[in-house]
Amino acid sequence: MPQLTSVPSAHSFAETVSRVEQRLAALGVRLFARIDHAENAREAGLQMPPTTVLVFGAARGGTPAMNASPDIAYELPLRLLIRQREDQVELLYRPIDDLAADYGVPAEVIAPLRMVEKLAAAAAAAS
Repeated sequence: MPQLTSVPSAHSFAETVSRVEQRLAALGVRLFARIDHAENAREAGLQMPPTTVLVFGAARGGTPAMNASPDIAYELPLRLLIRQREDQVELLYRPIDDLAADYGVPAEVIAPLRMVEKLAAAAAAAS
């Protein structure tokens, strides 16, 4: 199972999700899907803590990586998991260095995908 990087958020769950979505819009990055696992669980009569996956990307970042290694298309668009664990909200993503190593994508080609790291840090920050 791939390891994920976890970034603790200084904000509530809803605020963290909103901050990510606002930053994506400001960057001109397309939000392809918002998967609310907790809502889906409620609809099935089950319970789980707030858990949402945002699926996003931009052709300018992903296409060069897919041209360099077509199998990386399985990992794209990028995903960011936002979840509530007890009193802590956290953002999780697959490390870009791991993607580069797993799919043999050169550092200069995978570099644009590092935006997920900056996005998570900015959305989680107190300011």
